[in-house]
Amino acid sequence: MGKKNGGTRLSKRAVAEALQGLFTASPNETFSLKYIFRALKLTTHPAKMLAIDALDEMCWDDYLSKVGDNQYRLNQKGQVQEGTFIRKANGKNTFLPDGGGTPIFVSERNSMFALNGDRVRVALMARREKHIKEAMVTDILSHKTDQAVGKLKVEKDFAFLITEGNIFVHDILIPKKKLKGGKDGEKAVVKITQWPSKESKNIVGEVIDVLGKEGDNNVEMHAILAQYGLPYKYPRHVEEAAMKIEPGITPEEIARREDFRDVWTCTIDPADAKDFDDALSIRSLSPTPGPSRWGEGSNYSAAQHTTPLPPAGGAGGGAVEANLFEVGVHIADVSHYVKENSVIDKEAQKRATSVYLVDRTIPMLPERLCNFICSLRPGEEKLCYSVIFTLDSEANVKAFRIVHTVIRSDRRYAYEEVQQILESGRGENALQLTTLDALAKKLRERRFKNGAVKFDREELHFDIDEEGHPTRAYFKKSTDATQLIEEFMLLANRTVAESIGATKTANSKSANSKPKKTFVYRIHDQPDPQKLEALRQVVAPFGYKLKTAGTKGAVSRSLNSLMDEAAGTKEQKLIETVALRAMMKAKYSTHNIGHYGLAFDYYTHFTSPIRRYPDTMVHRLLTRYQDGGRSANQAHYEELCEHASEMEQTAQNAERDSIKYKMVEFMADKIGEVYDGHISGIQSYGIYVEIDENHCEGMVPIHDLKGDYYEFDEAHYQLIGRRHHVKYQLGDPVRIKVARANLEKRQLDFTLADD
Repeated sequence: MGKKNGGTRLSKRAVAEALQGLFTASPNETFSLKYIFRALKLTTHPAKMLAIDALDEMCWDDYLSKVGDNQYRLNQKGQVQEGTFIRKANGKNTFLPDGGGTPIFVSERNSMFALNGDRVRVALMARREKHIKEAMVTDILSHKTDQAVGKLKVEKDFAFLITEGNIFVHDILIPKKKLKGGKDGEKAVVKITQWPSKESKNIVGEVIDVLGKEGDNNVEMHAILAQYGLPYKYPRHVEEAAMKIEPGITPEEIARREDFRDVWTCTIDPADAKDFDDALSIRSLSPTPGPSRWGEGSNYSAAQHTTPLPPAGGAGGGAVEANLFEVGVHIADVSHYVKENSVIDKEAQKRATSVYLVDRTIPMLPERLCNFICSLRPGEEKLCYSVIFTLDSEANVKAFRIVHTVIRSDRRYAYEEVQQILESGRGENALQLTTLDALAKKLRERRFKNGAVKFDREELHFDIDEEGHPTRAYFKKSTDATQLIEEFMLLANRTVAESIGATKTANSKSANSKPKKTFVYRIHDQPDPQKLEALRQVVAPFGYKLKTAGTKGAVSRSLNSLMDEAAGTKEQKLIETVALRAMMKAKYSTHNIGHYGLAFDYYTHFTSPIRRYPDTMVHRLLTRYQDGGRSANQAHYEELCEHASEMEQTAQNAERDSIKYKMVEFMADKIGEVYDGHISGIQSYGIYVEIDENHCEGMVPIHDLKGDYYEFDEAHYQLIGRRHHVKYQLGDPVRIKVARANLEKRQLDFTLADD
């Protein structure tokens, strides 16, 4: 290596790269200068001096450590890290260290063919002058998945799977005898049998399922699920185990529970829901004589009851006399039927959550359980785990108990029905519903006063025809009816968490001491300080102020004030987007840090065990502790929490992809049409625009922005023209024309209709 290119002297950069390769290939070895010269074939005095200079700089940069005289080794502390490899279609791969931190760039030649999501070990490379920090993959510790979904390309002598999203470096080679009947152009799921190596860059696999023709609705939805490693059908042996469960409730089981069958109870859910996992009951505890089942089956208005009750509607519910109410939050007792470590439990644990695509639900539990045995269907006796509250008319909790119950729901309501009753004050069981609404409004008002963050995000929904084709796109907004349910579920979840986490230990003096028992919490960390500061700088030019320091409550109240002030303005979307990016993701953990967004010191998920596995974990732990059991193994439950958090994020990604697909499908016959919209996202490669009429989102590529060369100002979320200084900023109104709808890539392309 003394010379190259026909005698040209070595550059210092070339020597540095050779040294990096030597040390990263043997990260635990110590090398002498003599060995380094020999290994790199540095025979001339200038080449050796270049190497010594490079070694000194690497030591100064903490990339290497000098051990004694003229001996060097890789500085393992901080220089060798483990984490996750993120593969990008544009080649800008990154390494995300365990425990978080700033992603580090990994060039393709230093990737060792790692795939997206793989766990890897990397060595940080010595930073070159005026270059970003880089890492080199030295080991692939484990692969994220051994399956891939894509389109088959079948030739005469061989076949390939062309994957979606370029998650693989190369297409997957499939031997012809491993096609399982798959034909050219069909979508299929492939299991990888051979990974890339230094000897062969090929990925080899075999077809395990042929999904069908591209463009078919079922095929495309199954492809999205398979892409994320999510199941799209239930294992037969699990279904068979569910069929053997005895649904009947014995007198002995009823005797062990509190009986709420004669207390007025209802479920309130979306109109198309089938799995009803929560119900509310209410009865008056005031001394006024009268039946506990208020006006059952009658058309009532709030004014007809002799006991003074909250008036329907209005912020805070209005003035109310000091009555006492018993409100029960009843949750399907899934853990009574699904025993720990049973085949059904193991499948539910693996799935961790139900997945909600645009046109279907992929349940965590078999249909016999989630839609029938456990579902709180009206007129049927059901087993529940309940939190029973005694509330005064200001929704203050005077007492509570967490008990196993048996209920019988009187009525199944859709949100729209309840909303109509709340707005009119009249309808079936209006008295109970308006009372619950008034109490929920008190709870909500107090929650925001205590520092909860207001983020009422609208959700995009589609009306779907019989073939699965979207016929209408619209935002589903939060209403009094949805907030009624939300507030009582939040109250139950918080109360359950406090019943374990806030219990004083024998030697403690405060309720905030270390919990005695292992428990599953839903935690949400405080916002990223740097991102909050970025938000403050973004909103300042618009005349808004934001506190970024102080107590948690002071910062969250300042955020809420900002949202209120910006509502209805041109910059609202910009502010909401940047504020959301400052928020951390909520997750599950046995280590409680509180829930910042809700302003709760203790919070858990107790209310949806039909669709979330952590809720089943919470039910089991509660039962264990109520029966006098010892604290559960924390390491085991923390591992389950990490898995549930990961699966929740995976399910959300699949749900978003199904929305993207339906969005493109909905717009596919509207090519050339012009719409008003606003800029909903900005990247270095273009601007995203959301159509005001139907909320579908597409991109205007930066090369289609005519008349200037545009530069990306990431800090202020805008593109700025270099010559004419025209700005495109988040939230700006624009008029677009639909240019392309690519279903395969789930991508909509727009052009600006005018400048």
